[in-house]
Amino acid sequence: MDKSLRKSEVDQVVEATIYLYTESRRITKELARRADLTGPQLTVLKLLEEVSDLTLSELSEKIRAQNSTVTGIIDRMEREGLVVRERSTEDRRVVRIRLSPKGQTLARAIPVEPMEIFKSALESLSSQEAHDLMRILAKIAKRVQHDVQSDMAKQKTL
Repeated sequence: MDKSLRKSEVDQVVEATIYLYTESRRITKELARRADLTGPQLTVLKLLEEVSDLTLSELSEKIRAQNSTVTGIIDRMEREGLVVRERSTEDRRVVRIRLSPKGQTLARAIPVEPMEIFKSALESLSSQEAHDLMRILAKIAKRVQHDVQSDMAKQKTL
């Protein structure tokens, strides 16, 4: 394949990826602003609406954020009466986070979770297209993870 054509295709993929990322953030910020929330609070609100309750670690993993960051988000949401923390009856060390009635009402009032827009677009793909996309994205993610770890290791030796 012609190297300039390959560069053009790579540039198009990067542009599409950046577009999807920035559009997702824009939609999230706009919906959050309308509900007097931050983007991360909206994400937590809609996630808890979908799955009912999570531990702090589970929530951190799902939104790809550090526990300390999520703790701050949950603290603010708890002060605003949107979420409650409950100790597990099986293991008192485990605290589960769920929406309060006020949080449930607010979550229902927000018509769409931003990721639903992308899920809907992905559902328009054929089964084969979705499979191919997942295979390709997994390959890219693995390569990025490898490169990041490699770069981090090089920086430690400097």
